[in-house]
Amino acid sequence: MKQSVSGIDYRFTNPKLLHDALTHRSKGARNNERLEFLGDSVLNLVVSYRLYELHPDAQEGDLSRMRARLVRGQTLADIASGLGLGKQLNLGESELKSGGFRRASILADAFEALLGSIYIDGGYDACQAVVLDLFDPLIRSLPSADELKDPKTLLQEWLQGRARPLPEYELFREEGADHAKKFFIRCTLTDDHTAVDAVGNSRRKAEQAAATLMLESLRGNSRK
Repeated sequence: MKQSVSGIDYRFTNPKLLHDALTHRSKGARNNERLEFLGDSVLNLVVSYRLYELHPDAQEGDLSRMRARLVRGQTLADIASGLGLGKQLNLGESELKSGGFRRASILADAFEALLGSIYIDGGYDACQAVVLDLFDPLIRSLPSADELKDPKTLLQEWLQGRARPLPEYELFREEGADHAKKFFIRCTLTDDHTAVDAVGNSRRKAEQAAATLMLESLRGNSRK
């Protein structure tokens, strides 16, 4: 049985833990879901404390946004892909045929399960060392706290800073089949009734797009 994963400086004492971490639920009842649950918690703790150390003046909201960027599914899937986890996964026949070894959600889950297995096998310090080795470059290259704020938050702060009421978001149309639906959102400023419309493939994305358009309009007008 394999005792290590290429790209990670850790050798398992119990290789069965590594095997379980790389086994998807499509392969059977003994799979990586419990290890994934554990690894998710350890990852959040290690990253949270690292951000706390490196950003002593950051507010709770800023720290939360930074952590969210680091531990989101796509980031974890990218790391897993870089480690070649997809080629090492134990998948059931259906997932093999559908290309599950490339699916971002499966890769991200396997990475978290890998961290969980390292935690059980070697303890917190060993797991922390692996996480920091992989995440420190990402942590140090994070955008500023303001750049990490989503458009709705930025719009809200812009309005509150000028003692204006918060905007309203209205879903006024939906189009398309369930698997390809488009959502049309209107963002309205309640004090002067300025409105912009935007579309997205989810309600959240459409609202963010509308907030972006509204903020661009407000900033443009303020410069005139």
